[in-house]
Amino acid sequence: MSRGSTAGEPAPANRNVTLRDVARFAGVSVATASKALNGQPQVRAETRARVIQAAEQLSFSPNTIAQSLITQRTGTVGLLTSDLEGRFSIPILMGAEDAFGSDQTSVFLCDARDDAIREKHHLRALLSRRVDGLIVVGARPDTRTSLGRELPVPVVYAYAPSDDPRDLSLVTDNVGGGRMAVDHLLRCGRRRIAHITGDPDYGAAQDRARGALERLAEEGLEPAGGEVWFGMWSEAWGRGATRMLLERCTDVDAIFAGSDEIARGVLDVLHEERIDVPSRVAVIGFDNWKVLAANARPPLTTIDLNLEQLGRIAAQRLSAAMEGNPGSGVETVPGRLVTRESTAPLR
Repeated sequence: MSRGSTAGEPAPANRNVTLRDVARFAGVSVATASKALNGQPQVRAETRARVIQAAEQLSFSPNTIAQSLITQRTGTVGLLTSDLEGRFSIPILMGAEDAFGSDQTSVFLCDARDDAIREKHHLRALLSRRVDGLIVVGARPDTRTSLGRELPVPVVYAYAPSDDPRDLSLVTDNVGGGRMAVDHLLRCGRRRIAHITGDPDYGAAQDRARGALERLAEEGLEPAGGEVWFGMWSEAWGRGATRMLLERCTDVDAIFAGSDEIARGVLDVLHEERIDVPSRVAVIGFDNWKVLAANARPPLTTIDLNLEQLGRIAAQRLSAAMEGNPGSGVETVPGRLVTRESTAPLR
């Protein structure tokens, strides 16, 4: 009959190492070993270091189910999206996973397809899995209905803000992006700058136009053609609006497109009309949708929404909320300029 291990002595090699083995090897109680390995603040630094060293020497792997019973955590969060195509939700998911760390927290992705009934179904499913928190991603950057204040876990809204100011929402800076796009064109020496954008019912279209017009006004300028060209989020609209613009304003020297899709249509018409880009007309888009922007002719300068950064910040804010430090209100994440060959200083 074998004797039990004593302090400083490794556990027998013929069975799985338990938390009790780690505690005995480190010379502490099981409760202290548990607190040390779970990052609880009540443990002295030298004791924590001794327990961690013991766990490493014994190749201790904590039982996930037992650990969740102690910490009341499952190590999972839900990402509930309405973005069917994944253009916005996938970069946000990637950023969130980077922030959580793949070895610490897993992210469950559910697509509600902009359907309220499907969203409720996915919400019930995620809560039944006892996720520790939720990140809710909208399909468009307009205000959405809050999931409510009665949920058993913290929630952070990303891309589409909640209509409840008590919730925490993270949004992209569309006004700042519009300013950034026009500022870049101005620094390239352009003065006859047009703005062709998408559906006027979208808050993003209005915000990008507002930023662009504000920056033009600071230079005493109006948009080329005398107005913002609102329409559809499509290449077809980009082509049609550009033809109308060229008929009205033959001396346009730059076009700010409200999306990369629209910008591709703009480039098509300029190419057909043998108007050189960027020497005669500079073109800038919005979104940095790489499959469009990088493969345009010429490659398209654009504003990147920084969606991965938004996802990282959302994960950080959710982690803080899960630790008992929830936030509220709307936090804006700035975009960034990505320069390619479609813009250049005016010769």
